[in-house]
Amino acid sequence: MSDKKFGILSIPVIVAALGYFVDIYDLLLFTIVREPSLQGIGVILSDKVQVLAASTKIINWQMVGLLIGGVIWGTIGDKKGRLSVLFGSIALYSVANFITGYVQTVDQYAWARFVAGVGLAGELGAGITLVSELLPKEKRGIGTSLVAGIGLFGAVFAYFIYKATNDWRLCYKIGGGLGIVLLMLRISVAESGMFYSVKKQEGVQRGNLLMFFTNSRRFRKYFLAILIGLPTWYVIGILVNLSNRFAKELYGDNHIESGRAIMYAYAGIAVGDILIGLVSQYFKSRKKALILFYSVSVLFLVLFFSSFNHSDDRMYLICGLLGFSTGYWAIFVTMGAEQFGTNLRATAATTIPNMVRGALPLLNLMFLDLFQKSWGWGLTQSGIITGIIVMGVTLVAFYFTEETFHKDLNYVEAEYPLAP
Repeated sequence: MSDKKFGILSIPVIVAALGYFVDIYDLLLFTIVREPSLQGIGVILSDKVQVLAASTKIINWQMVGLLIGGVIWGTIGDKKGRLSVLFGSIALYSVANFITGYVQTVDQYAWARFVAGVGLAGELGAGITLVSELLPKEKRGIGTSLVAGIGLFGAVFAYFIYKATNDWRLCYKIGGGLGIVLLMLRISVAESGMFYSVKKQEGVQRGNLLMFFTNSRRFRKYFLAILIGLPTWYVIGILVNLSNRFAKELYGDNHIESGRAIMYAYAGIAVGDILIGLVSQYFKSRKKALILFYSVSVLFLVLFFSSFNHSDDRMYLICGLLGFSTGYWAIFVTMGAEQFGTNLRATAATTIPNMVRGALPLLNLMFLDLFQKSWGWGLTQSGIITGIIVMGVTLVAFYFTEETFHKDLNYVEAEYPLAP
């Protein structure tokens, strides 16, 4: 227990950043080693239908694990403490990563990634919550941006580890080993004094997910907090992930590697996440920083679908630029944490980003099943219309989202029935 206010380069910030680094390494590893790992468990790569079915099953199970884990760890974070999540989640996904290194079938692979997804769901939300509560309000935006910015380089690290080892099973085992090392580092991290203060209060509901739905104002804030993060997974899950297919439509023959495109995108996101904390600090506003990055996102989305994008080098460049422009993951999650009282903060900060991740199948449903399969639109047209809808919804949600830069976080959410 500590009421001490920490600096932006203090142990809690550094350890939270390293935790998110390992989290992103594990979260993106399947996308990077997808083809060799599927081949390694007997999937025939020339059979596109089999590859699509296997990869879709594995990634969907991981995403379902993230959704379920978000609720579990968020609740634990508010009931038992932020450190309980930081220890428990990393122990679970470290074990799951070791197991993934030994899978032999698609079903085993899917189950291992489901368990990993459950574990991975708790890392960012608990880290952001803890840093937000330990740092003074004038510095918490920079602190959480450093957590996300450093952490997101985990995707770049995963790409180069695979290129260096050329062994997908070893990559998963390395991920498990990194988790164990991180587990030992976390022994020195202090628990949030705000959490201990609320824990001592009688009659305060902690970690009750239903409280987001029993009050209209609270539900509105929660729903808007999810919607403002949608463009990140539209960019990563659709444009960057399918960059080779978009390249074929936009300029023909190409040699785009989706893993490499993701590496460039996440390098851009990491830089953006660090910069947006400084921008937010300069403006003394979360929303001004966010709208600036939204504007840059729209510019680079236009660039993606324009005639400028006519070679592999330019596709990789634009993927990096798009990543940079959507580098507001830290501010988005921080705003989610800042909008709710201490008794619901970990639940909010943990479930909100995982709800956004979980929205990817819905975006794919619109992009693939509705626009392409049902309406017969092409890949590029479907991508453009999906982007317009996503950005439109996000900008409306942004308009109604409250500013949280100067907000004092030392308060609790009252339990009361549905009301304006």
